[in-house]
Amino acid sequence: QVQLAESGGGSVRAGGSLRLSCAASRNPLSRYFMGWFRQTPGQEREGVAGISSRGTYTFYADSVRGRFTVSRDNAANTLYLQMDNLQPWDTARYFCAASFTHRATATEALRPDYPHWGQGTQVTVSS
Repeated sequence: QVQLAESGGGSVRAGGSLRLSCAASRNPLSRYFMGWFRQTPGQEREGVAGISSRGTYTFYADSVRGRFTVSRDNAANTLYLQMDNLQPWDTARYFCAASFTHRATATEALRPDYPHWGQGTQVTVSS
């Protein structure tokens, strides 16, 4: 069973950038479809981005398309989320997730029903 650990969160001003990483262990990242999600207190977990096992296909929530970029380095067993032009409403705890099953649509990729999750990393954006 894969284990996931996020890093790279922090506090930035509006318009700034952060790069989140998700390191996989115990199983090769290349076996999994990966997703990024975020959650604020009292809210449901929201899909942000998804990427197929080889990086061929990517999916984005409308709220982040054009500002966030998901990528992966399977040789390094690491998933990334480059976040540019961050805004206060991006403030949330960000989680990476892994699914052994391929997800062929944005709806599937952004649905928070992945079986494996990291603990998350906090992103705070001030105005």
